[in-house]
Amino acid sequence: MDPKKKSVKEKNTNHEEKVKIIHWEDFQQELARLSSLSSALNEAKEKKSLIQEKLNSHLQLEAESLSRSNKLDQMRENLEARKLVMGNMSMRSKVVEEKSKKQEEQLNSQIRSLLMAGTSLSVASRSLQEANNSLNGERGYVRLQNLQKLLRGRQQFMVSQIALLYPVKVVSGHTCEQELESFSRSSKSGNPTGSKPMDAGSLTISGLHLTVLPFKKLSFFTDKKEVQRSATALGYVAHAVSLIAFYLEIPLRYPLRLGGSRTYICDYAPSVEPTSSDFTSISLSSSTSKPMEFPLFLEGQDTTRSAYAVFLLNKDLEQLLNCIGIESLGPRHVLTNMKELLNNILSPEYINS
Repeated sequence: MDPKKKSVKEKNTNHEEKVKIIHWEDFQQELARLSSLSSALNEAKEKKSLIQEKLNSHLQLEAESLSRSNKLDQMRENLEARKLVMGNMSMRSKVVEEKSKKQEEQLNSQIRSLLMAGTSLSVASRSLQEANNSLNGERGYVRLQNLQKLLRGRQQFMVSQIALLYPVKVVSGHTCEQELESFSRSSKSGNPTGSKPMDAGSLTISGLHLTVLPFKKLSFFTDKKEVQRSATALGYVAHAVSLIAFYLEIPLRYPLRLGGSRTYICDYAPSVEPTSSDFTSISLSSSTSKPMEFPLFLEGQDTTRSAYAVFLLNKDLEQLLNCIGIESLGPRHVLTNMKELLNNILSPEYINS
């Protein structure tokens, strides 16, 4: 018989032997036995997974410990290398220590030389002190102070002549002149608290009010004489400002072209927009690098240019006030600032300042 057929027959007989016949009466018991076996199999699988996880964690810890041991070995090698470096550095430090001892000896010799130089410096300082004493004598700083006092006295006298030529006074019916003088002396560091600047309408220069300020356009009903008086008053203020600046040797930031009631003030960088009639003069001034002139009078002029001229005149007054250590009272107080300037220059504190 064929051996292949024999093996097939043997398998079939083995399968028939393995097949178990269960009677209906034993089916319940067999079913319960199979369920208990399946649950036991599941428990075995769970225990297997837990054991596998523990083995994995142990393997991971083993790998980490192995890597750490490798790192420790590397650190030991580095430590040995650093020990060698430290040994070399200790040798070098000994060499450096020997050199430092030699340099210390050199420094000691230099200190001795410095002590000798210090003694010579003390002798020189004594001679310098004697020179300072001679400078502070009659021909030194005291003499310069006396000359400065003489100069201030001369300036004060010249400004007093200007005050006589263009007196700025308070009209009757307003605050007396002595109060303004005391206010000006107490306002060395600006306008004090509780005090107000004097009303500009209460002041006159050479008997003329500065009432018509160029902030309103001229109309048919405008008093021409009043406009002319204000222009004359502004001309007086401009002349007084130019003389005071000349006597105090202060170059004005905005120069003046004097002409009485037809005075002009110059600005090298005007901040007002010119009218259409001024474009030709602007082009000529830019080509010749000359400043623009603004009129200190209103008749026949643009009101914006005249107002700007009064503003620049007050800026010149503010410059003079700041040069003597006084602050301005405001951009619209021309005569008040003028009175403030005269009072402070004519005060006794000006000579000793």
